[in-house]
Amino acid sequence: MRLIELDAPATGYSLALHGGAGGRVEELTLVEQGSYAEGLTAAYRAGAEVLAGGGSALDAVCASVQVLEDDPLFNAGRGAALTAAGTAELDACVMTGDGRSGAVAASRYARNPVRAARKVMEESRAVLLVDPSAERIAGWGLDTVDAGWFVTPARQQQLENVRARLLEPARHGTVGAVAVDVRGRVAAATSTGGMVGQNEGRIGDSPIVGAGTYARDGVVAISCTGEGEAFIQGTVAVDIAARVRYLEQPLGAAVEATVVAELDSRSATGGLVAVRPDGSLVLAHNSPAMFAAFHDGTRLVTLT
Repeated sequence: MRLIELDAPATGYSLALHGGAGGRVEELTLVEQGSYAEGLTAAYRAGAEVLAGGGSALDAVCASVQVLEDDPLFNAGRGAALTAAGTAELDACVMTGDGRSGAVAASRYARNPVRAARKVMEESRAVLLVDPSAERIAGWGLDTVDAGWFVTPARQQQLENVRARLLEPARHGTVGAVAVDVRGRVAAATSTGGMVGQNEGRIGDSPIVGAGTYARDGVVAISCTGEGEAFIQGTVAVDIAARVRYLEQPLGAAVEATVVAELDSRSATGGLVAVRPDGSLVLAHNSPAMFAAFHDGTRLVTLT
């Protein structure tokens, strides 16, 4: 497992994001690596600008994730992985450190599922809504799109390759961000198109509070990516938080223990980003690679 630990920055706020964990990123061409790095950089800057201006951790993670949803290179929003039927079904979740959360699953009409998840939290009595209608999304004042808007030629070709057994179906590919703002409040957001070739109606860990997304003030905020079923069965995000909160384990040790206990034991792979209220960060993955962006105290770092 690769684990990166970073001390609290001098800025008084902190942000980290991921663009999915999976296979050998070294196989990307230099042009592709540059494109992914540009997308991660743009997403980081969107969130960091919010935090630098005194904005909330929630606003920051939503801003970062929205940029990744709009970038067809990443498996969220436009360019999301396609189901076995060739459609896009999108999941997203947001959670703030005061215990509020909202999520959408199998969403087909919200241009930015992370924004829809936030509306569930702020303007409904629900925590999770499955396939909210275009009318409901528009009623929230959000942009709606035709379901086909999410489908790209690259994803259609990927699905065809999986159907022809020329390519193993990828079980990874999720975007997410965690942040702590200048008031010490934490938040997390996660968004995904799921697995390529998945059954229609399949829902992974991303919109499940405590599995793929979790935040608690005074403890930690976490966003995960990987084999969703294992993250659900192991309640990975909340398990890490519990180790920090109740056992008072350092965040890095808590992440490592949970990955071993809940992912390695299931022969599952993935990764996560996590932030403590003091701004210290942990990025970890037991997959061969993970797309990510963070500031190491001197410069912005992108992992591609």
